Amino acid sequence: MKLTVTDIERPIFELLGATAQDLGFPAYVIGGFVRDRILGRDTKDIDIVCVGSGIALAEAFAKRLTPVPKVIVYKRFGTAMLQTNGMELEFVGARKESYRADSRKPTVEDGTIEDDQNRRDFTINALAMSLDKSDFGTVIDPFGGLEHLKQGLLKTPLEPNITFSDDPLRMMRGIRFATQLGFRLDKGTLKAIKDQRERIKIISQERITTELQKIMAANKPSIGYQLLFDTQLLHLIFPELVAMQGVERRNGQGHKDNFYHTLQVLDNTANATDNIWLRWVAVLHDIAKPMTKRYVEGQGWTFHGHEALGARFVPKFFRRMKLPMDHKMKYVQKLVGLHQRPVSLTKEEITDAAVRRLLFEAGEDIDDLILFCGADSTSKHQWKLDKYAANLERLKERIATIEERDHLRNWQPPISGELIMETFGLKPCKEVGAIKNAIKEAILEGDISNEYQAAYDFMLQKAKEMELEPIG
Repeated sequence: MKLTVTDIERPIFELLGATAQDLGFPAYVIGGFVRDRILGRDTKDIDIVCVGSGIALAEAFAKRLTPVPKVIVYKRFGTAMLQTNGMELEFVGARKESYRADSRKPTVEDGTIEDDQNRRDFTINALAMSLDKSDFGTVIDPFGGLEHLKQGLLKTPLEPNITFSDDPLRMMRGIRFATQLGFRLDKGTLKAIKDQRERIKIISQERITTELQKIMAANKPSIGYQLLFDTQLLHLIFPELVAMQGVERRNGQGHKDNFYHTLQVLDNTANATDNIWLRWVAVLHDIAKPMTKRYVEGQGWTFHGHEALGARFVPKFFRRMKLPMDHKMKYVQKLVGLHQRPVSLTKEEITDAAVRRLLFEAGEDIDDLILFCGADSTSKHQWKLDKYAANLERLKERIATIEERDHLRNWQPPISGELIMETFGLKPCKEVGAIKNAIKEAILEGDISNEYQAAYDFMLQKAKEMELEPIG
C-alpha cells in the first residue's frame, strides 16, 4: 500500500527523503501520522525515524528549508524537533530497547527500522511510510496493522504481557486509543492489561493523569472508564469511583448504581460541551454518595450532604492526581457543591430569593451549572426526563429575568468593608462583617435593590440598630 500525502506535505517529505539519502540514513514517517491518515483523521504531529542520528537528520534538513526553522534538540533522548508549514516534526534514530523490572525507562541501543517497529505499543502505531525516492509512500507493515485498522482492533506487536510489563503506561494508552478511535482491544491484549495492572504503580501520576485527561476529552469518555473498570486499573488509580459501583437493597428497595449513572452523566455532558472541567464535575458530582448512603425507614435510601462532602473531596483529588490547583479546581469544586441546588428549585415553587442566592453563589458559572443539571438527568422513563427538562427550562427563564433586573452574576457588594470602617471610624471587627452580611442578605431577599444608595441607606439603618454613629 502507498500512503496518499497532501500537496503541502509532499515537498516537505521529498526534501526530507533526499536529505536522509545524502546522509545515508534511511528515513520513515512512523506511528500516529500514518495511522490517522489511513483513518482519515487530521494530524499535524509527524514522527520521523531514521536508521542513523535523528538529531543530525533534523539539523541537516532544517538548513534546506526557507526560512530555516529553529531545531530544538533533546540530547539526553537523542531526539530533535522543528516546525515548518504548520507541521511539527519530531526526529529520532531507530532503536531497540530492553527494560528492567523496576522501571519503564529502557536501555536503548541503535537499531534497524524493524527493531524500532518491534518496540511500538500497538500494531496500528507500528506502521511506517518510506521517504526514500525508490519506494516513496510505501507503507511498511510487519504486524498486520493495516488489517487491524480495518477491523478496528488494538493488538500489541509482540506478546502483550511483555509489552505492558516493559512499559505499563501502554496499558493506559491502549484504553485511551480504544476510547478515542472507538476500537476494541484484542482479547489477549485486554487480558494482559488486567494481568499486568499492578505494574501501573511504577508510572508517575503525571503520566497517568495525562492519559486520563485524553480519555476525558474523547467523544464518549465512558468507553475508557468502563475499560479501566473491567481491567481493574481503575481500582488502583481511582478507587473512590469504583466504590460507587453496585446496588444495595433493603426491604425490596434499591438505589441506582451510581457508578453507571456517573458514566451516563459524563457522556451526556460530553455530548453537550467540550469543557473538560465540566466533564470532571460529571465524574465527581456524586463521588461522596458511598460515604453518605443511609437507609431510612419510610424514606428509602438517602445521600444527604453528598454534594458538600464531594466538594471537600475535590481539592484532595486534584492534588493527588496532579491536576491544576488553580481556578480550574475551584470551578469543579464549586459546581460539585452546587449541583443539587437547581434540582431542588425545579421541585418546588421558585422564589425570587432562592434564584438570587443561586445566582450569587454560582456567579459567572451559572450557565455551566444549569447545563450540567440537564446532563445529570438519567431516568429510564421519558416522561420524567421531559418533566425535568420543562422545569429546568422554567428555572432558566426565571434566572434570566432576575439576572436582567438585579445584576447578581459576578456580584460585588455595593458597600465595601473599607467604606463601612471609614463611615463609622472602625477598625476591622465583627461589626463590619455583620453590616456587610446584613446588606448582602437584604439584597438577596429582595428587601432592598442591588444599588449603592439603597445599600448605603440600609447600612446607616443597620448601624443605628447596633448603636454605631457615623463620624464627621
